[in-house]
Amino acid sequence: MSSERLIYLPLGGAGEIGMNAYVYGYGAPEKERLIVVDLGVTFPDMDGTPGVDLILPDITWLQERRDRIEAVFVTHAHEDHVGAVSHTYGSLGVPIYARAFTANIARRKMSEHGHPDEAVTVMGAWPEQRDFGPFKVGFLPISHSIPESGALVIDSPAGRVIHSGDFKLDQTPVVGEAFDPELWADVCKDGVKALVCDSTNVFSKVAGRSEITVGPEIEKLVSSAPGMVVATTFASNVARVKTLALAAERAGRSIVLLGRSMRRMVEAALETGVLTDFPAVVSTEDAKTIPRENLMLLVTGSQGERRAASAQLARGKYMGLQMKEGDMFLFSSKTIPGNERGVIRIMNAFSEMGVDVVDDSSGLYHVSGHANRPDLEAMHDLVKPQILVPMHGEHRHLREHVKIAKSKGIAGVLAVNGMMIDLSGNAPKVVEYIETGRTYLDGSVKIGALDGVVRDRIRMALNGHVVVTLILDEAHEPLGDPWCELMGLPETGSSNTALVDVLEHDLGQLLGRADAKTLRDDDKLSEAMRRAVRNSAQGEIGKKPEVTVVVSRLQ
Repeated sequence: MSSERLIYLPLGGAGEIGMNAYVYGYGAPEKERLIVVDLGVTFPDMDGTPGVDLILPDITWLQERRDRIEAVFVTHAHEDHVGAVSHTYGSLGVPIYARAFTANIARRKMSEHGHPDEAVTVMGAWPEQRDFGPFKVGFLPISHSIPESGALVIDSPAGRVIHSGDFKLDQTPVVGEAFDPELWADVCKDGVKALVCDSTNVFSKVAGRSEITVGPEIEKLVSSAPGMVVATTFASNVARVKTLALAAERAGRSIVLLGRSMRRMVEAALETGVLTDFPAVVSTEDAKTIPRENLMLLVTGSQGERRAASAQLARGKYMGLQMKEGDMFLFSSKTIPGNERGVIRIMNAFSEMGVDVVDDSSGLYHVSGHANRPDLEAMHDLVKPQILVPMHGEHRHLREHVKIAKSKGIAGVLAVNGMMIDLSGNAPKVVEYIETGRTYLDGSVKIGALDGVVRDRIRMALNGHVVVTLILDEAHEPLGDPWCELMGLPETGSSNTALVDVLEHDLGQLLGRADAKTLRDDDKLSEAMRRAVRNSAQGEIGKKPEVTVVVSRLQ
């Protein structure tokens, strides 16, 4: 029996949607040569991660084994798959491989962080394969809601693994390659050890629709609108952006692109040749001279992002353009769970302006980029894997996907972040549990999720903050009364007296009772004052604020 093994280890994206990071290895235990598939991000929210800019996978396990990593492969250019490559390159220093469009986006990110373009290498589509240690890897085209998505064909001495990436079975995708079942059947005809498969839409029981089906409905909507039309979608959904632009052109409207990511994605798609026949666009300056009924704006912010173009239009003007009564705003997108409040806030702001808001509740103006349950089953039947490993989904998605596999006689394994799976034998087995977590990009600094920074920020947001300052003389006696500075707290409490006065009075009483030993010990004195402030505030306002005590001593 061989002592070498084929392993799969998710560090992000398994048990959650977003922040994808998957590791494959082959070799003797703890000596495996490794490849990494995707390094993505997820996004913070004000409830759980206030002030955080991005959330990255914790790559400590990879850093400790960086000398064993052959390469990083990026399946496609969505942020939850490519967003962390530039943030982790300095720690890993591993070459990155992607198809042309994805490489274009990755290089833009790398250059923003001072990393060289040469760190990202373009690979062609199947049948091109390259050797990486014990692996032979190739990009197998598959359709998704962004151009040039590629599943990975990963060959090892233990067999062939297909890593699906995000996908749908779309044979008329408008932009990018159509799904080619004959090509896939040929790739899989000699047997597939494991299919590591997208699980996002496993609960959707109707077969997915093609991107081409939304075009006629959008055209009807745009041509019937009396005023200016503004539409938002995922900027990365270049096919949808093209569909919207063509609808505008056919309705005799000039097109304006608003938002950095919208312009960046269109530029990248044009540069790499995946986007053709895209209508001409006009600048925001020229748009101001065009009658409103002849304009269509394509804007960022389909998920209610506060700084995106749609949110700024909802708050008033953006780049000198504004919406008025009789205009129409179209959400050609699905609201990702968790983003509902931001989207509804924008909808209501537009409604107050007299703007007609159209969303996708009718199902006419958006189709998903992920395979629904019937499509997943079709993929199982096409690939015929020995083992199915669900990924890209919450725990409930992965569990349901395993149930489907087992009902079809396929060995399925539910592997969440940190579970190392041995794929070498006839049945998958868990061989190790790795500590995984999240790293927060907080401004320009990376901090651990358990470092306490965000926890303290949340506590201050919930409870307010008091700074207490006390000066002691050479004899360790208070030099005047202590004073307090309050942030995020009401001015008065239940006694109808200024809260700061109540706190300072109670601190004065505390110091009057303090013995000499306490007054000489900074730690004891600070803790006593902290407790006094929290208890007094509790009595006055029903909250115990965070307290910082500053004790200064004259020498």
